[in-house]
Amino acid sequence: MTISEFIFDTAEATFESDVVNRSYEKPVIVDFWAPWCGPCRTLGPVLEGLAQERGGAFLLAKVNVDENPGLAVRFGVQGIPAVKAYQNGEVIAQFTGAAPERSVRDFIQRVAPGEADTVLSEAASLLATRHWEQAEERLRVALDSQPHNPAATLGLVRALIAQGKGDAALAFIEDFPASSEIVAAQQLQPLAKLLAEVECGNGNDVDEVDMLEAQYWQSARLLARGQHAAAMDGLLEVLRQDKGFRSGEPRLVILGVFALLGDDDPLTRRYRDELAGILF
Repeated sequence: MTISEFIFDTAEATFESDVVNRSYEKPVIVDFWAPWCGPCRTLGPVLEGLAQERGGAFLLAKVNVDENPGLAVRFGVQGIPAVKAYQNGEVIAQFTGAAPERSVRDFIQRVAPGEADTVLSEAASLLATRHWEQAEERLRVALDSQPHNPAATLGLVRALIAQGKGDAALAFIEDFPASSEIVAAQQLQPLAKLLAEVECGNGNDVDEVDMLEAQYWQSARLLARGQHAAAMDGLLEVLRQDKGFRSGEPRLVILGVFALLGDDDPLTRRYRDELAGILF
C-alpha cells in the first residue's frame, strides 16, 4: 500500500521490486516494525516525517514483520524497530532501536544527502566563523527546500539575532518545528524579544534619571550592534544594582547571549562566571 509519494508498505512478494530495484535510482530506507512494538510507534513517525521533509531524497519502505516473517529472517532482523538503508541493491547502513530524532537525522544525512544538506554544511561553517549575513542567506535557501528543518531554523534564528533582527527571529521561534532543538530556540527567545523592542524604538525616550532603565536600554542597543562584551558588562551592572530588575530579565537575556555565542566562546566562559558570582 502506498502511504504517500515517498512512503509505502512492502511485503515479501514485492520487496525485490519495491526496495532492491528502486535503490539503484535513489536510497531506500526500510523500517522493520510491528503494531505491538512501542519503540516502533515512536520511531515510525520520525522516519515518516523526515521522508516528507526531504521531499524525495530517499524512499521509506515499511515492513510489518508479523505479516512478513520471511523478510525478517532473510535480513537477520533480531529486534525491532530495525532500519536498513539500501543503495545499488545493497545494505549500506543500519541501526536497531528507537534512536533519538537527532541521530536519525544524522543517519539519513549520511545515507541520503541532499542539496539542502550541502547548503546546511556551508551555513554551519559560516555560523562558526560569525559570517552572520552569509549564513542567513544559505539557511534561507535550505529552508526553501526543507521548511521544517529544525537545525536550519535554529541556525537562522541565531544568524538573525546576531544581526539585531529580533522581530524576524521571534517569528521563527514562535513557529519552531517540534524537535529537540526547540529548547535552544527558547533560550534565545528573551534576547530576540529585547532586540525586537530595540527595533521598534523602545527605550529611546527613557528618562536618564532612571539610571538602571537607561543602562538596560543602552545595553540592548549594544547587543543590536553585536557589541556583546560591552552589552553584558552593562547588563551585569544592572543585576549588581538590582537582581530583581524587570523580574530578572537581564539574566535571561545574558543566557540568550551565551546560547548565541556557544559554550566554548571565551565571552561565554568569562561572563558565565561573573553572572554566577552576582547571583549566588
